[in-house]
Amino acid sequence: MTHEYIDLATVAHAEGAVRLPGSKSISNRVLLLAALSQGDVQIVDLLASDDTAVMLAALRSLGVEWREEKTATGTIHHVQGVAGVLPNAKADLFMGNAGTAIRPLTAALAVIGGDYTLHGVPRMHERPIGDLVDALNAAGTNVEYTGNPGFPPLHIKQGKIHAQRLSVRGNVSSQFLTALLMVAPLMAREHAITIEVEGELISKPYIEITLNLIRRFGVQVEQDGWASFTLQPGQVYQSPGVIHVEGDASSASYFLAAGAIAGGPVRVEGVGKDSIQGDVRFVGALEQMGAQITMGDNWIEARSNGVLKAIDADFNHIPDAAMTIAVAALYADGTSTLRNIASWRVKETDRIAAMATELRKVGAIVEEGPDYIRVTPPAVIQPATIDTYDDHRMAMCFSLVALDGAARKGNVMRINDPKCVAKTFPEYFAAFAAIAK
Repeated sequence: MTHEYIDLATVAHAEGAVRLPGSKSISNRVLLLAALSQGDVQIVDLLASDDTAVMLAALRSLGVEWREEKTATGTIHHVQGVAGVLPNAKADLFMGNAGTAIRPLTAALAVIGGDYTLHGVPRMHERPIGDLVDALNAAGTNVEYTGNPGFPPLHIKQGKIHAQRLSVRGNVSSQFLTALLMVAPLMAREHAITIEVEGELISKPYIEITLNLIRRFGVQVEQDGWASFTLQPGQVYQSPGVIHVEGDASSASYFLAAGAIAGGPVRVEGVGKDSIQGDVRFVGALEQMGAQITMGDNWIEARSNGVLKAIDADFNHIPDAAMTIAVAALYADGTSTLRNIASWRVKETDRIAAMATELRKVGAIVEEGPDYIRVTPPAVIQPATIDTYDDHRMAMCFSLVALDGAARKGNVMRINDPKCVAKTFPEYFAAFAAIAK
């Protein structure tokens, strides 16, 4: 455990504009699709973070050529597509704690075949991947566990796809279905392939991102609601030429919540009303809590109408952004309940347990269940030292407890290990300081 920390002085008002970093979910999907494509792809505004660095390094180890060009307005990554044939048939890949990298890459390497090992940080070896591996191996791939069954690290060998139907559980992580959808064209070379979802599919907006991007790369997917997805044979990913990465809607949630809690207006730039990211639906929860939201093509703004209202809602569709609501609940007029968030337990840390522990430190009464959390705010938020569990979203969420300093001037909130935000937003605390007046 690092002993580094950042101290945030309590402030009474938040106002300003923030240019968002690129979306992690879009960035790592686009990188893999670009690598698998025919032709060269220019990716504009790719997120610069630990998770994308992991994917870029893995692609280079696999023989995919790419280079980064810095421009006056941002960056362009030039990726040379390999048309589904990887130059290096053997590689040892370190995947950090990047679920958006290891899951689609496991599927791609398993279907292409070769001699590949994938491993990560200790927490990655506790994050489930068994449902994805089961689906792939049932279809003819050869993926072995080299540690605990059901979890990384993995050893991938040459297999042979023989199945025309695959089945995957939908209620653990939507990334398993995303991974299968992204490699389906590689499996459907000679005959159609259908992927069936067992049980309820969680985090559907993340599947919408995946389908949107697959179509941008020229592949058509036929949908039977959320129950099954079919790809006709002979489709290959084609370069769209240039593709822009939207600002990260999950990262937007902290700044919009700051505007709702502490006056505003706070505007985020880089994501707007036509976003392909489901996490923009987060603003609906803020509106339910009484915030005033306005949206443009490429921006969203939040301001406060006074004390926030308590909320009782299902957050299955936006599990990452829902964490921000759990902290915003400290500023509500009663007890808030966040339901249907079981996926929190298998993320970068067990987020239900971590959130409950840290909210109690600032004086909240918290009840946690297998798939819900209930937060009753304290009369006055108590100064505390917040642990972040090497989880970027815990660090970013809890920056919000420095707001509304009118009742507790001079107090300081301490956030331990603030550098964990490098996973998705290395400059987060500087951006937060700019709006916290």
